[in-house]
Amino acid sequence: MLQLIKVSGKSLFPEYREGDFVLVAKIPFFLRHIRQGDIIVFDHPVYGLMIKRVERLVPERDEIYVIGTHEFSVDSRTFGPISWKVLVGKVIWHIQIPR
Repeated sequence: MLQLIKVSGKSLFPEYREGDFVLVAKIPFFLRHIRQGDIIVFDHPVYGLMIKRVERLVPERDEIYVIGTHEFSVDSRTFGPISWKVLVGKVIWHIQIPR
């Protein structure tokens, strides 16, 4: 399964800008192969749908630490690690809108 999602906010600015689109793979094969540095989309219980870069994985504790590149990004430094259970998918294609 694939899902097209429009980027909102500045969490991964300047690489990902508001209005860009990302194609997210929800296929279990892709989700099993998430690595440090990958861009993922997840549904945080407090902040809602978020896009972040994987900073660190702790598979034995079912934890993913995520980080944004914008200085005011809300990420694992704010809310701690996320669970694999909230993962929506892995970004496999970034579609930049013309500037």
